[in-house]
Amino acid sequence: MIPNPEDKEKLYQLCLQQVREVVRGETDFIAVLSSVTCVLKTNLPHAYWVGFYRVDPNKGNELVVGPYQGTFGCLRIPFGKGVCGLCAEKELPVIVPDVEDFTDHIACDSRSRSEIVLPVYDQQDRLIAVLDLDSTELDAWADEDCEGLENVLTAIKGNL
Repeated sequence: MIPNPEDKEKLYQLCLQQVREVVRGETDFIAVLSSVTCVLKTNLPHAYWVGFYRVDPNKGNELVVGPYQGTFGCLRIPFGKGVCGLCAEKELPVIVPDVEDFTDHIACDSRSRSEIVLPVYDQQDRLIAVLDLDSTELDAWADEDCEGLENVLTAIKGNL
C-alpha cells in the first residue's frame, strides 16, 4: 500500500528521528548504513527492497551491494548501468514510476515495479554509495519520498 503524501511525511519524520537516535556517535560505515536500511525497511510500507550500493574503492566506477534488506540484490552494478548506475554517474536522485519504461533497468527481482535511488556523500562530499528503494507497486515514489530520504541521508553524513 502506498501511503498518501501526508502519511509519507509522518513516516519520514519517524525515520529521521529513529536514524538520529540509532546512529548518534557511531563511526562505523557499515553499522550506520545497516541501521538506516533497517529503519527505512521497517517504517516504509511501500518499500519491499531497501539498501545501499557502495562505490567499490578498488574500482571507483562500480557499485557493490550492501547492506540491504529484501530479496536478492545484484552484486555489482557499473556506473551508468541501470537506475543505480545512472544515479551514481549523474550524482542526482532518480525516480522511476514504472521500471518497465526504463530502458536500462536491471531486473534483480521481477517483482520490482517502481524505484527511487539517491546519491550518498561522505563528510568531504565524495560519492560513497547510492540508496536504493524498490516497490512492488507502480508509481510508489514521489518528490516527498525524495525529500524525506534526502533528510535521512543528510542526518547520517556526519557519521560517514
